[in-house]
Amino acid sequence: MTARDVTNAGPTLELRGAGRGGRAILRSTLTSPYGRKVRMAAQVLGLADRIEVIPGDTRDPEDDLRAQNPLGKIPCLLTDGETLFDSRVILEYFDTLAGGGRIIPASGKARFRCLTAACLADGVTDAALLMVYEGRFRAPEQVSEVWLEHQRGKVLRGLSALSDAPPDPTHTDAASISLACALGYLDWRRPVDWRPRWPALAGWLDAFAAAEPAFDLTERPHD
Repeated sequence: MTARDVTNAGPTLELRGAGRGGRAILRSTLTSPYGRKVRMAAQVLGLADRIEVIPGDTRDPEDDLRAQNPLGKIPCLLTDGETLFDSRVILEYFDTLAGGGRIIPASGKARFRCLTAACLADGVTDAALLMVYEGRFRAPEQVSEVWLEHQRGKVLRGLSALSDAPPDPTHTDAASISLACALGYLDWRRPVDWRPRWPALAGWLDAFAAAEPAFDLTERPHD
């Protein structure tokens, strides 16, 4: 089944837009863990050459990102006259374009287990981001240790649950993509020192990176 064969009681889904060569536009940055999820899924599904990444500044009121996504958040996909957000919706769209069942099981318990694990990993990223933002966007005297501890608890509990029941590192799906991006973000920003406490997850990330080339291909720039 090709992308043009995918119908759902309506018009055929497409991946095209106002980008160079008719590419769809992905508003994101190369450092966003959620943008990385989308870029990684695109690599895995063979869709990367049909997307142009255009940076979006979530803090700039003059950036037209806020007109595209009223929440002013990234990633945001502009394709075929539609605007799609957030990363979970975009991964669903990509999976459907690729024929379905590629990175999200099509039905049954497996589908909902995958989506739940992906949401858990995203929740770890959400809490980690809030910890980082607390330090970046507040004056030192405004930083709330109560708030930081609240978010830290989410990260720690989430990592414990994911360490107890991780996705298969040799099978790339929405859950493994989300977990890899969460751990990659923790390695970069370091809101918690996770590796000594969860060596099994560190080993999981090594195994995933070895099995899935898209992990290294989507790593943030280091300059």
